[in-house]
Amino acid sequence: MSDPGPVPAPSADLDAIRRELHERLLATFDFEAVGRMSADELAARCRAQVESMLDRSGRTLEPADRASVVQGVLDDAFRLGPLEPLVADERVTDIMVVAPDRVFVERLGRIERTPVRFRDRAHLMHVIHRIVRNAGRRIDERSPMVDARLPDGSRVNAIIPPIALDGPQLSIRRFPSEALGLDRLVETGTLPAPTAELLRAAVAGRLNIIFSGGAGVGKTTMLNAASASIGRGERVITIEDAAELRMASPHVVRLETRAANVEGVGEVTSRDLVRNALRMRPDRIVVGECRGAEAMDMLQAMNSGHAGSMTTLHANSARDALHRLESMLAMGGLDVPIRVLRDYVASAIDVIVQLARLPDGRRIVSELVEVTASPEDGIRTESIHRFRLVGVRDGEVIGGFEATGVRPRFMALLESRGIRVDPATFEAGLLGREAPG
Repeated sequence: MSDPGPVPAPSADLDAIRRELHERLLATFDFEAVGRMSADELAARCRAQVESMLDRSGRTLEPADRASVVQGVLDDAFRLGPLEPLVADERVTDIMVVAPDRVFVERLGRIERTPVRFRDRAHLMHVIHRIVRNAGRRIDERSPMVDARLPDGSRVNAIIPPIALDGPQLSIRRFPSEALGLDRLVETGTLPAPTAELLRAAVAGRLNIIFSGGAGVGKTTMLNAASASIGRGERVITIEDAAELRMASPHVVRLETRAANVEGVGEVTSRDLVRNALRMRPDRIVVGECRGAEAMDMLQAMNSGHAGSMTTLHANSARDALHRLESMLAMGGLDVPIRVLRDYVASAIDVIVQLARLPDGRRIVSELVEVTASPEDGIRTESIHRFRLVGVRDGEVIGGFEATGVRPRFMALLESRGIRVDPATFEAGLLGREAPG
């Protein structure tokens, strides 16, 4: 009778083998040598050691099971554990871990549950701690929330008990491996070509721009794409909590905030960095996201010779973005009448690019708005381009981009700087054909 070969092991048995080998690897591997190895050398050395330990254990596994066990041990020891296949999927933009056995992703604009799971809560915490430690941050009961980034630029947020009542929560926001340009975003339907042309002109002409929208609508992606129109001779300083901007300019200085250490000292805030950036001879300052008191220093920069600066803001409309800026200025200690405050905002901001997510999951530029001073209430907004939603049929969005017929006042400034835009860009009507999303 022929040997039937190894019998497939139940998944629970494979998990137990992975855990055992993982613990043995951590106990026996020469981690002092890691700093002297390249990533490829480290992977090869660890793989060889895990293979050797598996051989010496006397266990016989099917080739597929053996490969799964070895890769799982390496992922647990040096990468993101069971999340690695999701990180490798270019279609996935968000990974959300709700519980060890409940992992969701956003894939191609839609939220779905995955079969991926951690062994238990301790396994999940192990991965969170490694991410945070590698990013130079910390997470514990005294500091139960953290923002960080992965080596590929993905944005990570983790929150643990006692703040997270149902156990550790991990969110990973991924970005394309290569920054998308405006032409590519036109192809994907994020914005029409005339709006892209106008945005290029606004950036090249050094207008101050806010990219506004809710969470996950593509504000950073749009800012990155627009940055390609920054002059190659300009010095750009970026300020972020977790570095994720990929500016196309060759002369970029990247600054990142820092949390306080265990003793509660050493914190460097966005406001600290904006103030320092003003001493670094910037042509433009780009703040990854305005959230608080740093808005005052950002607007001061925009109002004092650093035209062409940009930032992103969480807001559901252009007017909401302006109201949020007013609140941030108050947080920054600007104690002046509301009319003076609004004049200050109106003199600093030229354009708001509002982004949104459609019911079918597609991300779009929902509106491009000009901001000017108003004798009535201090701030006037005028929609130049917008998306008109007609309805939803069988899950598909019916609507289209349109020009409102308004020629923005900032065109006079752009033309004085040698920037021209096709007049047809402002003629009222559809910007491209109206069709399902």
